[in-house]
This record gives sequence, structure tokens and C-alpha cells, in this order.
Amino acid sequence: MTVPVVRAADSERDQRRAAAALRAAGLRRGDRLLVSAASSPALLAAVLGALRSGIVPVVLDPALPAAERAALAADADPALDLGGDPGRLLTGTEEAPLADVPLARPMHYTSGTTGRRKGVWSGVLDDADASALAAEEIALWGFTAADRHLVLSPLHHSAPLRFAVHTLLAGGEVLLPGPFDAGRAAATITRAAPTTTFCVPTHLRRLVARDDVDWSSFRRLVHAGAPCPEPLKRAVLDALPAGSVWEFYGSTEAQFTVCSPEDWRAHPGSVGRARPGRRLETDARGQLWCAVPRWARFEYWRAPDKTAAAWRGDLVTVGDLGRVDDDGTVWLDGRREDLVISGGVNVYPAEVEAVLDAHPGVVESAVVGVPDEEWGQRVVAAYVGSADPAELGAWARERLAPAKRPKSLHPLGELPRTSTGKVRRLDLPGVLGL
Repeated sequence: MTVPVVRAADSERDQRRAAAALRAAGLRRGDRLLVSAASSPALLAAVLGALRSGIVPVVLDPALPAAERAALAADADPALDLGGDPGRLLTGTEEAPLADVPLARPMHYTSGTTGRRKGVWSGVLDDADASALAAEEIALWGFTAADRHLVLSPLHHSAPLRFAVHTLLAGGEVLLPGPFDAGRAAATITRAAPTTTFCVPTHLRRLVARDDVDWSSFRRLVHAGAPCPEPLKRAVLDALPAGSVWEFYGSTEAQFTVCSPEDWRAHPGSVGRARPGRRLETDARGQLWCAVPRWARFEYWRAPDKTAAAWRGDLVTVGDLGRVDDDGTVWLDGRREDLVISGGVNVYPAEVEAVLDAHPGVVESAVVGVPDEEWGQRVVAAYVGSADPAELGAWARERLAPAKRPKSLHPLGELPRTSTGKVRRLDLPGVLGL
């Protein structure tokens, strides 16, 4: 089994070629470059070549249904759409100079409670803020030229891309074993001796159950994306070298906390303390707000109302509920009611319901997440109407990315509601006997 290795020096050359190709195509600072490709050395080169030229890559899931991709492409209004072929930027020999660090953050689309996905836009940073942004990430995780970073999650997600990018900026190497497979990941860890990785609890559950993983090379394994059950966390802490298992709480929009092994053992179940340069507090509803530095600010692309609702001065919220102890330890009291986290991927019921409700045999639907040992949560749908569950499942598969597809569909005579008529999503598991 040969695992592609991206070395910083080779990637730097390809980044300069990508930058030259973008300049030849007429792209300038602040323009958007759309790409929806599988993880590859070419994708990393295209993203970094754009970022270090002040061009903002809009990175989409290559598994998006055609209609959803087209809608996001229209919203992003890119100057160039690479489709699934970032390598087309690397075919020439001309090279262009690059800034030392990225001058922007990639724009990722995060799901929205209203069914319309939101682009997270940070614009082009000035030189001081760009340097501060890169230095913060590299210093926090201690990336150096000696690192070999293992990519376990798709690079169209913000955290995996961020970790890979900053490893290369620090001069290290990136390992790309392809779509996650526990056997392949175990072999890569054992044979290639990575020093760092980012993963979600679903990865950890599959890997820690195996007896063929040599974890000894890791100095930093970082997990996030979904709550990690306490028994799983303890098993991972026991399996890996002392001091290597870290956690953070954040979102596509912003990063909030970091949790060292020592902090977690002292406060099991917490998500650590505020990242350097940040401060967390709660409002009267128990909603978490975080003060962030200037270079971490963002807006929702072409959605000023949503941007205004997310910010209060230098404080930002993504709507999660929690507590902050006197010593600064942060606890999540539950994700937003409307959010399902399946395998570390955010799924908003409104998006799935909009697809199901468009079926001619569906009067209305409701979607909820139920506990799942492997995925953390799985997506389940109930609906009122005459549609056959198998037919409705096929309809959903044609229109939804894999993580959003209901794992089971349940016809009901009526959906559970409050006295004011609101659907009680959280009552659905009991109604369905799940």
C-alpha cells in the first residue's frame, strides 16, 4: 500500500505554479476560486497557491448532488470553477511569487437552520493579521518541519484542511491515505509513523478497537467535530503516548476552546478552556459567546441579517449552549436542538426536510438525530404522506450528500407537536421507539 506524501518543498513549487495559472486566468486578490475535489496533493497546492495570492478558495464536498453544487456555485459567484480537477492549475512550468502565509481563509459552506447553507467569509486579511492567523495555529499545535501529518477526514471540511495547510506552512509532510478505511488507516499509522492527526470520534472508535495499530509515533492527536463519549476518550488516552491526545471545540466559523489531556482528566467531559486570545461567556439563555481576535472575524456571505445575529461587538456565537466555570473550564450542555452531528459532519434537519417535503407523496416531514455507537448520531426521518419508504429513500439519495441521507424513514399518521403547533423533533425517537 503506497500512501501519497506531500512534502513542503514539492508543494511550494506546485503552489507557485497554481498561483501563476490563476494570475494568467485573470484572478486577482479577493476573487473566489471554486473547487470540489477529493483530497489530493493537487488540491492542497491549489488551495495554498490561491490563499498565498489573496484569492479565496471555496472548497465544496465533491459528493454534493449536482443541484446542490450548482446552487452553491451560483451563490459563491467564483471567478473560476475548477470542478473536481485542481491539477489543471499545475500543468504549466511558470511560477509566481507567494506571500509567506495565507492572506485569507478558505470559504466553507456551513449548514443553516433555514435550509439555506451559509458561506463563511473572512475576506482578504492585511499582512499583520494574516501573519497572526498563521502563527496562532502553528504555535497552538506546535507544527514543525519534523511533523508528518495524517489526514483522516476529507479536506473539504475546514478543520482537516486547516491542519494540513499549517503543517505544510511549517515545513512538514502530509500523508493522504484516501477515504477513511479503518484497516488502511491502521496500516498507515503503523508503517508511516505520523506525528500528528486530526480526527472525529467515529474514527477513534473504529481504530481503538483494533489490535494492529502502533500509536507510539504520535505527539499530537487532536479530535473534535462531535462529543466524544467518556469511555472512548479514556480508551484513547490509555492507548496513545502520554500528553498526545488533545481536543478542541469550534465550528466552521470560529475556534473557541482547546483541551489538553491534563485538563480533560481533571474535568472529564469538558471541552477545555478558551484558546489563547479568546474569552468565553454565556448569556441569560445559556448560549455561549466567544470574544475573538481581529483576524478571526468573519461574516456570512451575502447574509447580513445572519451576520448581525451572530455578533455582539467582538463576541460571536454559533448558537450552542453551555457553561463556563470560574476557572474557565467550558462545558457543552447540548448542541442546538436543530443540529445532528453524524460522523463529525453537521446535518441540519431543515435541509433534509426540504428535500423530503418536495416529494409528491410527502405532506410534511421531521428529521432528528438518534444515538449511534459508530457515528455518534444517525439521521432518522418521520413523515406524513403516501410515499413508500424505499421510494422516498431513493429520492433522498439522489438529492442529498451521504451524511445527510436518512438512515431510516418512518411513515406516521401525524407528527408530534406542541400546543402551539411546533413539531417536537426531540420527541420523535420516543414516538418511533428508537
